Amino acid sequence: SNLYQYGIPYSLTARHTCPVDSEEFHADVERFARVCAVVKALRTARIAQLGARVTPFRTVRYSEKLLQQAGISVITEDMSEIFADAWLLQDDDPRVLAREAEIRAYGNICPGIAREKVLKQAKLSLTIDQWMADHECVASAVQCWDSVEANYGCAACLSMSMMSSRGLPSACETDVMGAVSLLALLKASGVAPVYQDWDNNYGGDTDRCVNVHCSNYPAAAFREKPEIANLDILATTLGTEYSFGALKGRVRPDKMTFLKVSTDDRRGVIKCYLGQGEFTDDPLETFGGVAVCHVKNLDGLMHYVAKNGFEHHVAIVQAECADILEEALGNYLGWEVYRHS
Repeated sequence: SNLYQYGIPYSLTARHTCPVDSEEFHADVERFARVCAVVKALRTARIAQLGARVTPFRTVRYSEKLLQQAGISVITEDMSEIFADAWLLQDDDPRVLAREAEIRAYGNICPGIAREKVLKQAKLSLTIDQWMADHECVASAVQCWDSVEANYGCAACLSMSMMSSRGLPSACETDVMGAVSLLALLKASGVAPVYQDWDNNYGGDTDRCVNVHCSNYPAAAFREKPEIANLDILATTLGTEYSFGALKGRVRPDKMTFLKVSTDDRRGVIKCYLGQGEFTDDPLETFGGVAVCHVKNLDGLMHYVAKNGFEHHVAIVQAECADILEEALGNYLGWEVYRHS
């Protein structure tokens, strides 16, 4: 009652009373700790935007001012600065050689990929890592095409994937709100999330959706050790010599939680939708980072997404943490939350 009167948000336990040494109370404490982790991370987050948003991705525009009001700072950098630092690294630099070895252990490099392409990736990865550390950023959104490919000579997916695996989630196509969504999922679950597109129907099943991206998924998200090769679609226009660094494979079947945060400039609010479902093992022959998602009332979700102006991207983690996110984002941060069911 006092907390309510003073306007201080608070969380409830699962039941009115329970023994403090019980598993039930332990679960309540663990859940609250995750809620606190999400709130603490987002209230002081520094998100990197590396590169300019390209014109076709108007959908991922966002309000930096609304984010700043929520405590989230966006730190920007031009990709030319990243390239300049990467070009200064030498092939025989011990740091480059160590990162090359890390890359070769991280995934199966497709046969026929020249070593120079792997070294180029290693230099880009090291440079971005150093920039993130220097600017104290905890997540990033990268202009992953096509400046990196055309002006530096490789895809950014692998560097982004390796960051995500180390607890610095990275979103595609300078989608800063995607980076915010990924960070929230990471703190809520302790599992590295993936960034995908709501893509296409799966046959005639109205509750299944094909989700595909280029991709930059963390390696642990795949069913097997991923292949590292050239981008598929973009390589047809940019050329294979400029497109090495995409991770390919099938996402591991598991339970999952999805989240997308967005700034609504027309209404001056931060809003999000979230829910739970599963990654399935339904057969699907295609390329890139591939997944089939099962979400109850998927059509209802897609109608909500479209009617409320959300982007086509979505952040997903292989864990169930919707309750934690709903509590953290709605009750403590005061964002508008739609919990899909």
